[in-house]
Amino acid sequence: MRCIQCGHIDDKVIDSRISREGTCIRRRRECLRCGYRYTTYEQLERTELRVAKRGNVHEALNREKILKSMLKACEKRPVSMERIDASVEEIVAELHRDHPREVPSSVIGKKVLEKLLTIDEVAYVRFASVYRQYRNADEFIEILRQAEKRKAIDPLQGKLSLG
Repeated sequence: MRCIQCGHIDDKVIDSRISREGTCIRRRRECLRCGYRYTTYEQLERTELRVAKRGNVHEALNREKILKSMLKACEKRPVSMERIDASVEEIVAELHRDHPREVPSSVIGKKVLEKLLTIDEVAYVRFASVYRQYRNADEFIEILRQAEKRKAIDPLQGKLSLG
């Protein structure tokens, strides 16, 4: 690992810890030349999962895109970064488990909606309004009703108010 301070290639590992529910190892390192300390993360490299988008476009699955969209939906909401990050990890793991090579982008959007519904109803509505590209208020009200029905099925989810 090259030191980010001086560029020297030799370092020593000071501490290693498992993080992110055991999917990542955090290592504290110290440069043997300048003594600068820095952190690196080691994680399992999965086989590349491709995303099939509209217009027959294909690209590699990008965890950061999912994270960015969930962060935007949860902006200024009482949702911890740890909860969002864990949800993204769950979504990516489910995608890799259920789709060995390629996943339609619509499946990713639906999984994000499902997670957001369990996290924060306002974030769910925000994401849904962009993801579903509503043409009028009636379509938007319908998604709120559907969310309320889903929450009624699972009372642990809480109550979504349409008023």
